[in-house]
Amino acid sequence: MKTNYHPRHARHRFPAGVISCAIWLYFRFPLSLRMVEEMLAARGIEVSHETVRRWALKFGPAYARHLKRKPPSRRDIWHLDEVAVAIVGKKHWLWRAVHQDGYVLDEIVQSRRDTTAAKRLLKRLLRKQGCPPKRMITDKLGSYAAARRQIMPDVEHRSHKGLNNRAENSHLPFRRRERARQGFRSARGLQRFVNVFSAVRNLFVPPRSRRSAAATHLHCLNAMAEWNVAASVAA
Repeated sequence: MKTNYHPRHARHRFPAGVISCAIWLYFRFPLSLRMVEEMLAARGIEVSHETVRRWALKFGPAYARHLKRKPPSRRDIWHLDEVAVAIVGKKHWLWRAVHQDGYVLDEIVQSRRDTTAAKRLLKRLLRKQGCPPKRMITDKLGSYAAARRQIMPDVEHRSHKGLNNRAENSHLPFRRRERARQGFRSARGLQRFVNVFSAVRNLFVPPRSRRSAAATHLHCLNAMAEWNVAASVAA
């Protein structure tokens, strides 16, 4: 694998290809830092798990910012849900919004589970997406309805636990990563992690409409090519 020079990789002993591979393994699969260290060692690359952790903190956000985002559409349906996360013994809430194909639109870590927190999520979504959705779907938590009335009153809102499986299922990959990491030490660290984790997952997991073997293979090839561009790596 060749590597293009990029200032972000200057003064690092390992080339961009090794760094991007380590970060890809860590965020793409439910692996601990020590597992990534072991997988790299099997390829003859001697890197400590602490080095992988530093790479993930330094380069992960930069790579994620360079990944293409799905263009927003007024036909999108937003599925919103929140999941409890214990951070050093204190309960926090990870609020997540996904669209109809499971693409993660945004996530935000908050210490509250009320209307104020729901409003903050909706405001962030509108700012990032640039337009409201066709419909939003949530569970029965009343905070969503109250926030929707204040932030985007003209948007249709369906509140039913059975309709919101898309958002609830989106928590499962995060839960697997949470177990592999053995939890998080701070709300800021959790937010930083999910920002990169979801960007990588959005890139590599094919849409629900493209799940044939051939389509999945092509999607993975295109995703890896885009990842290499974002990481300044040339095949």
